[in-house]
Amino acid sequence: MRVLLIGATGYLGRFVADRLLADPAVQLTALGRGDDADVRFDLATGSPGALTRFLDAVHPGVVINCAGATRGGARELTRHNTVAVATVCEALRRSGCGARLVQIGCGAEYGPSQPGSSTAEDAVPRPGGPYGVSKLAATELVLGSGLDAVVLRVFSPAGPGTPAGSPLGRLAEAMRRAMQSGDGDLKLAGLAAQRDFVDVRDVARAVHAASLSAAQGVINIGSGRAVRLRDAASVLARVAGYGGALHELDGPPGGHLRPTIGHPRTDPDHPAPVAYPYPDGCGGWQQADVRTARDRLGWRPRISLEESLADIWMEAACRI
Repeated sequence: MRVLLIGATGYLGRFVADRLLADPAVQLTALGRGDDADVRFDLATGSPGALTRFLDAVHPGVVINCAGATRGGARELTRHNTVAVATVCEALRRSGCGARLVQIGCGAEYGPSQPGSSTAEDAVPRPGGPYGVSKLAATELVLGSGLDAVVLRVFSPAGPGTPAGSPLGRLAEAMRRAMQSGDGDLKLAGLAAQRDFVDVRDVARAVHAASLSAAQGVINIGSGRAVRLRDAASVLARVAGYGGALHELDGPPGGHLRPTIGHPRTDPDHPAPVAYPYPDGCGGWQQADVRTARDRLGWRPRISLEESLADIWMEAACRI
């Protein structure tokens, strides 16, 4: 099976690439903006016609799109998350390869949900920020394209390679600094949020399964369990051997608190305003209903959050 993987060097794409390369039946070609891609192509600026010519030459059976942006302004997010997907869909429509498309979506497309609830694929998406809006627009383009396509809505990925600007990445970095300085009190904001964390290696397994299946539409990929960030912080402290006290800082919406778990990294001496309390636009609670992934992909998460956090800490500890 010839597979074209877009975004193979990104956070999720690296693990998807590793998973596909372990399958002897897969012939993998990586397309991306970096020098390490097999083929250099920028989806945000490249034309559908140029991509069509490449698809006709390579003739993949599956195209997997892991590319995109998680940070930036609305214009940048739209260019990399929406316009790029429009280019992929149009190129596939024009091409004679007939490839199946596996698009990586995200749980932020749903927006906030009711505490205690599990969000299923038939929930009405109401994204609470520009990132979720840009990804939802991409999903709608895929679903309306008429292609053989599936969108995997990945909730909160965790595990090795977790970006330092993500909630768990910032948590590990804050703990590393506290341990390095001998600080027995770690004060953090944003720990009340509850998120559905799923290990990136489990996500890669889901992508592999989706590429081999005939499933179409939207499929949630998560653990099926919401975890409070404060509980994740306690597990991380145990894994790291941090014996200090964790103090949760709370404040009014729009308040200026630091350090915070849910906001991109800024200059520590000049903190930017925090979009408190839920900068990802997902409210206080997110939990995926993952029954569709089980039924249509034969997929279940295997890796525990504790193992994911141990891997995150191992990478953070190497920076000491």
